[in-house]
Amino acid sequence: MMWAAGAGAVLCLIYYAVIVFYSGFSTSFSWIWPAAALFLLALTGGGIYNRLHPRRCPLWVPVSALTFLGASLMILCVTEVFVFLGALSGDVSGLDYVIVLGAKVENGRISNSLEKRLQKAIEYAERNPETILILSGGQGSDEPASEASIMYEYLRYNGVPERQLVIEDRSGNTRENISFSKEIIDRMEREKDENHSRDSSKAPGPYLEVEDKPLQVGVLTSNFHVYRATQIARKAGIEEVHGLSARSDGVLFIHLCVRECAAILKDKFMGNM
Repeated sequence: MMWAAGAGAVLCLIYYAVIVFYSGFSTSFSWIWPAAALFLLALTGGGIYNRLHPRRCPLWVPVSALTFLGASLMILCVTEVFVFLGALSGDVSGLDYVIVLGAKVENGRISNSLEKRLQKAIEYAERNPETILILSGGQGSDEPASEASIMYEYLRYNGVPERQLVIEDRSGNTRENISFSKEIIDRMEREKDENHSRDSSKAPGPYLEVEDKPLQVGVLTSNFHVYRATQIARKAGIEEVHGLSARSDGVLFIHLCVRECAAILKDKFMGNM
């Protein structure tokens, strides 16, 4: 067991070096890898010491360490199953609205993650010309403009019609992305109902009332993020929600999934999902 922990520590440090070399020290949550390496090295050292001096180490110390490690691995594995299931979401055609979640914009240039989401949005808009895309993302303190406005310019440049695009530029996190986008959708639906009522009142003769069907709403985001985003959408009151999965960076995929696990636990404890 202790040698496995030592090997795990080495792998964590190697992967951390890969992350730093690939994307620099600015990658969020990257500290988890050296922290995990330190814990595993401490576990390895403790195991060696306990083997050399079996009577000096109280039994509760190794039991507590192994229990903590086992519980952490179990939580990680269960959570990652949901993350991977979300990543495997298939496209659903003919949605009424698709909320396209924003991502970091640095020095006026869209990130790799955001570009992949926008390419997915372009493909979906071409296949579903009646679907409205809600572009959701506010302006961070280090961003030149709101993510939504930059997304809008990118999609217009790539041929998506203006009539399919709506901007939501107040949000700063996933919960706000969903909540503020839902406000826009609800307002647009109320306006449709009012226009329909006015048109119906002017129409001569009887007409048939058709029962409203639930709105079909998609959330388009990176594959590792689909599960959390759709769960937050359901919590926000969107009944029929579907995840649309965009590819993510292959080198950072493991890191992004581990980071997402922490984000899921945080949102679960805060009641966001």
